[in-house]
Amino acid sequence: MKPPESSLDALLDGTHGDPFSLLGVHSGPGGTFARAILPGAETAEAFSIDGQCLGEVARIDPRGMFEGYLLGTPQPVRYRCSTATRDWIQTDAYSFAPVLGPLDDLLIAQGTHMRLFDKLGAHLIEHQGAKGVHFAVWAPNAQRVSVVGDFNDWDAGRHVMRHRRDIGVWEIFIPDIRDYRAYKFHVVGPDGIARPLKADPFAFMTEVRPRTASITARVEKPDWNDAAHRTHWASVDARRVPVSIYEVHAGSWQRDRWNWFLNWDEMAEQLIPYVVDMGFTHIEFLPIAEHPYDPSWGYQTTGLYAPSARFGEPAGFARFVEGAHKAGIGVILDWVPAHFPTDEHGLVRFDGTALYEHEDWRQGFHPDWNTLIYNFGRKEVASFLVNNALFWAERYHVDGLRVDAVASMLYRDYSRKEGEWTPNEEGGRENWEAVEFLRAVNRTLYAEHPGIMTFAEESTAWPGVSAPADEPEDGTRGTALGFGFKWNMGFMHDTLRYMGRDPVHRQFHHEDITFGLMYAFSENFVLPLSHDEVVHGKGSLLSKMSGDDWQQFANLRAYYGLMWGYPGKKLLFMGQEFAQRSEWSEERALDWHLREAPAHEGVRNLVRDLNRLYRDKPALHGRDCEGEGFEWLVVDDATNSVFAWVRKAPDARPVVVISNMTPNLLKDYALALPGEGNWREILNTDSVYYGGSGKGNLGQIKAAGGLAHVTLPPLATIMLEYAG
Repeated sequence: MKPPESSLDALLDGTHGDPFSLLGVHSGPGGTFARAILPGAETAEAFSIDGQCLGEVARIDPRGMFEGYLLGTPQPVRYRCSTATRDWIQTDAYSFAPVLGPLDDLLIAQGTHMRLFDKLGAHLIEHQGAKGVHFAVWAPNAQRVSVVGDFNDWDAGRHVMRHRRDIGVWEIFIPDIRDYRAYKFHVVGPDGIARPLKADPFAFMTEVRPRTASITARVEKPDWNDAAHRTHWASVDARRVPVSIYEVHAGSWQRDRWNWFLNWDEMAEQLIPYVVDMGFTHIEFLPIAEHPYDPSWGYQTTGLYAPSARFGEPAGFARFVEGAHKAGIGVILDWVPAHFPTDEHGLVRFDGTALYEHEDWRQGFHPDWNTLIYNFGRKEVASFLVNNALFWAERYHVDGLRVDAVASMLYRDYSRKEGEWTPNEEGGRENWEAVEFLRAVNRTLYAEHPGIMTFAEESTAWPGVSAPADEPEDGTRGTALGFGFKWNMGFMHDTLRYMGRDPVHRQFHHEDITFGLMYAFSENFVLPLSHDEVVHGKGSLLSKMSGDDWQQFANLRAYYGLMWGYPGKKLLFMGQEFAQRSEWSEERALDWHLREAPAHEGVRNLVRDLNRLYRDKPALHGRDCEGEGFEWLVVDDATNSVFAWVRKAPDARPVVVISNMTPNLLKDYALALPGEGNWREILNTDSVYYGGSGKGNLGQIKAAGGLAHVTLPPLATIMLEYAG
């Protein structure tokens, strides 16, 4: 039956909500019937994909509508279009069957699809004998969705998509286009109003900011050569091996001579050897997923599946990770599932409704960052984010994810006043939907990718952040989040506060150092001296130290020695390893010229040696997260501001860590050591090699009768290893 003229007009105008019902190739009582829109053509002949002539179709409308009966059964067709002066080939996108199958429908509907990144977004595939790109996007409340791009003159009428109503997904296979084509989605909301053009939430590549189009691209790397690295990490307990992390902002670690970003290959040539030389085990990047605004440092992400185009193509990042792995370095990404920005091309009201976010601003708006909060209770949104975590582990072989702003996810009243938040069903402040989402992320990641590590930036006393996220057998709600590690924000705040005090006052604030050991083993902790401590007017770590210039350097060296001897994994932000003086800025490279000054290079030498000791001495890492690896030797000498403890692990020589946080040289300091005989001085932050005064113990001391007399250099930390 011939459709009404209004339907044909809607097809030609690109406003028909279901063009697949009328365009393409269909079985009918008279045989196989074809209808196509071929703009500019005067005549058209249909061919199968393999070149067999199927018959001619006639133009029924001067705007380019053609119809006719074809030979054989319905199949994809190509049309040879002709005018008096030229011929061209146009493959009919509406003649192809769907790409997504019934199993995809079922898993997407359940929110349990663990390969969404293989199904949604833009994928270069071969379908029914033709090569092209399959596009799919979730927009359940839209009246109409089209793909627009540089391959169809950004015309919303050319490629209106097929609506799979049961799951709210729109899809279309467009033949004869390849990679590196720009595209977006034209979405008409339920009110009939077109949204601003939307970037693909699953885009693997994007244009360089300020442009915002998605780019068709492959992310597959068929020749990964890092099996030994991944096998190693899958075979060890990360709590009991050295983990020392160098935190990096990819855009400002180093710049080229035009002050532009290094691409991934350039970064690999410079950053990886540097990290190897410094002895770190991992590089942790601030968010590298696509983001429109440089000063957000990546924390306001619009393209969760796309490495930022600032640093080159996605394949470059894959090469960087492989290069790091070959050098024995792991790669951790800062990941932001807590919130997203309101940029119009992004997720905000994607289909004209609150789709990824909450409708209620008291649940969906974040006052700290003027961003929107993901609706974690919606299964499709949770699935989108869980898949993203899996994506980075699978496609780019990253070794871990550090999850930003976990505390803001756990509490509905985070940074909110009364009346600005809504309680949960029990009347409490816990965001149970976010809790279950985080538990699901960790359960899934650890199950699918042995050796992966997850880290929580969590600043409250939520119980069990790094406890397994198992389902309680009694049917109660699980609260353990399942992270591998938690950032120890208390350690950072307390110890930096202590180091900023004049040494004469430190005796009155002794607990700033000792208190942290009361809870040091309640979680699997990372000790973070991160980017957050050297921005927003906070200065550098060096500037936080008390005293004149010499004392600031001495304090910083003593502090690093204390931190590397303290239980917990280590994290240090770039530039602080050579005591950068100025506050970090994302607009420029680090002040590498400072390395020419002996004091700065001395600090760098110290950090390198601390990492070497930490890696080589099992006593310093083997029980980082367990109380049996720590014992106080001097906890109450506030008068001298001295701290001493022993680090130990099974079958390892114990290491004693002693810090003197005053500028006084303490000779013959009596110390009870846990072993008779010789103890080697394996580290002294006051060494002249590091820029210190050279005071110490001439390489070793001897303990007799359970007691040793030790020289404690001023503003310094020393480490002694039992030699027997």
